[in-house]
Amino acid sequence: MVEVFAVASGKGGTGKTTSTVALGMALADRYDVTVVDADTGMANLLFHAGLSDAETTLHDVLAADAPVEAATYDRFGMTVVPCGTSLDGFRDADPGRLRDVVAALAEDTDIILLDSPPALDSRTAVLPIVLADRIVVVLQPTIPAISDGLKVQEYATTYDTDVAGLLFNKVRESESIEQVSEKTERYFDGPTLASVPESERAREARRAGRPLLAHAPECEAATAYRAAAETLTVQNGTAADAADRFQSAVIPESL
Repeated sequence: MVEVFAVASGKGGTGKTTSTVALGMALADRYDVTVVDADTGMANLLFHAGLSDAETTLHDVLAADAPVEAATYDRFGMTVVPCGTSLDGFRDADPGRLRDVVAALAEDTDIILLDSPPALDSRTAVLPIVLADRIVVVLQPTIPAISDGLKVQEYATTYDTDVAGLLFNKVRESESIEQVSEKTERYFDGPTLASVPESERAREARRAGRPLLAHAPECEAATAYRAAAETLTVQNGTAADAADRFQSAVIPESL
């Protein structure tokens, strides 16, 4: 089986990368999980996974300077494909090669999580959503964040990518998340997977270069992410079908 999820938000600052890694670690208890930093312009995953000194990254693969196997690392029970942070690496990377990368990874994993760019402002930014089977939309319970999330959904459905669910993140105690999520679900196609409270432990984990579920596995935020992973349904698919689908995906020429 293999299914590809794009973890997307439509705006920065929602904790999308923290959420991607946390979902990956939680899902890895039951599945073989591969996490890919598909944000080739503003990569963050390598810092969350303790891979800031990685010699080979997705930039090298997309520039045809290395095979995808050279950019994969076993971290915290998952396979992690980090992206580099240099401007030269971003300039030399061909985003179209991401199709082949995902197809190759699909041969040897159950779930692929694509940490997507936070804004739909380029072909590079929308490609993970186009390639994914479904998206997980990370939202803060604010009108701007929800509005941007709806734009992500609109773009996804245009390319027949479904919504797996919504993940509210950085939720403060003063916010009535039940009312917000109830209203939000009227406009989104997927259910609410969980509400993750704002957490100092998440910030500590980021500074320590460790995923939240490894740094503070018993904190409230970690518990909420595990609940989201339990709620997330995973659909069966074959690696061969996935490879054909990814390699034939149409890359939008313009937005």
